Amino acid sequence: MSTAAAQGGDRPALRKPVFTKVDQLRPGTNGHTLTVKVVSANPVPARARPGAAAPAHNSSRAPRIAECLVGDETGAIVFTARNDQVDLLKPDATVILRNAKIDMFKGSMRLAVDKWGRIEATEPASFTVKEDNNLSLVEYELVNVAE
Repeated sequence: MSTAAAQGGDRPALRKPVFTKVDQLRPGTNGHTLTVKVVSANPVPARARPGAAAPAHNSSRAPRIAECLVGDETGAIVFTARNDQVDLLKPDATVILRNAKIDMFKGSMRLAVDKWGRIEATEPASFTVKEDNNLSLVEYELVNVAE
């Protein structure tokens, strides 16, 4: 391996982001960049998980999670916001989700941004969210296909 390749010298320049629409999201995909408007945000109460140590007096260590209905003019999907993301995803806010991925939860799609992605607040969008096309209400049964 040449030293230039080892140091990433042959790496292409950063790609321009390709913005995806909500109705193009599919199970098990990742790397999505999309602009969405937040319709609603519902905090998920921190619950004691069986087997987890009882929380000490510091309850701020418990992860903050909110289920936010986000979408664009093509559809809507539930976004799982964690910790600091909860503060960015307030109702009526418009955000750009970079490197978002689709998580499957009880057979339905959830959008999430992990530590490899980012959420950016942006100027309010002009579109109206198409709430009657909620992709999180579609139930999927994932089937393994033998090669």
